[in-house]
Amino acid sequence: MKRYERLRQIRAMDPEKDAWEIYRLSSAYEFPWDYSRALELALYRTYAVPSIGRLLAETAELTQRTQKRYDDTALLLDAVVEHGFASEQGRTSIRRINQMHRSYDIANDDMRYVLCTFVVVPRRWIDAYGWRRLSRHEVVASAVHYRTLGQHMGIEDIPASYEEFEACLDAYEEARFGWDTGARRVSDATLSLMASWYPSPLAPLLRASTLALLDEPLLRAFRYQPPSAATRVLVRRAVRLRGRAVRLLPPRQAPHHARQNPEIKGYPNGYRLAELGTRPVPGLRGCPVRHLDGSAAE
Repeated sequence: MKRYERLRQIRAMDPEKDAWEIYRLSSAYEFPWDYSRALELALYRTYAVPSIGRLLAETAELTQRTQKRYDDTALLLDAVVEHGFASEQGRTSIRRINQMHRSYDIANDDMRYVLCTFVVVPRRWIDAYGWRRLSRHEVVASAVHYRTLGQHMGIEDIPASYEEFEACLDAYEEARFGWDTGARRVSDATLSLMASWYPSPLAPLLRASTLALLDEPLLRAFRYQPPSAATRVLVRRAVRLRGRAVRLLPPRQAPHHARQNPEIKGYPNGYRLAELGTRPVPGLRGCPVRHLDGSAAE
């Protein structure tokens, strides 16, 4: 297979009808590393919305069980990509995602914003750092894929196109990004987790490199000291050079999914999709408190 043969295959497909297959080819064959990094950044951006970051801090899932929460989120989302919406694995993953979210009083606008990050952030990341830019077919298919996921999650007023997803994300961030002490704790815990994947002497360098990839609104929301211009240029140039190096490699012959990522460390003996994810915390943000007999408290 030649380097651009899979892109030609994608362009021969229907981005609406074949959205799942196009998204799978793009994320598991063409850009597995880029999609992993971009989706990490997508979820990270959501902490800067105080209503989201504060809830995550209250549950303590991302401050006390950071690795598990990272693993579970990646594995549940990618099971749908690997197996499809109609598969047993896909249905189980969506069921668990819904069980977690419906345990708390989460605004539809916040849910929709998170969905927007899954569509917009990977496109922007890959166009900036990938070995090639995303084709229009891949962009449309990504929007359709996540619109379908949002429908399965019961999210209302989902954008109908990539351009609407992008406009929704930009407007929401402009209006809602802000400081919250709990969200900052979640952000710090996430940065520490990412640094923990590498030898400990590299931690300061990895933290500085991660901050260099963040935009100004995100840095302001968390009140981080902006990295120097030289650091930002150096880090971003290095990531772009990685993309150019990948372009010279032969195309991937086998898919690479999230369960194969070295960053997934919490399940060395395997896992069951139905057992992944968080469990309700009674009394927290709309989660009902129940008496010993099982009845809900007033």
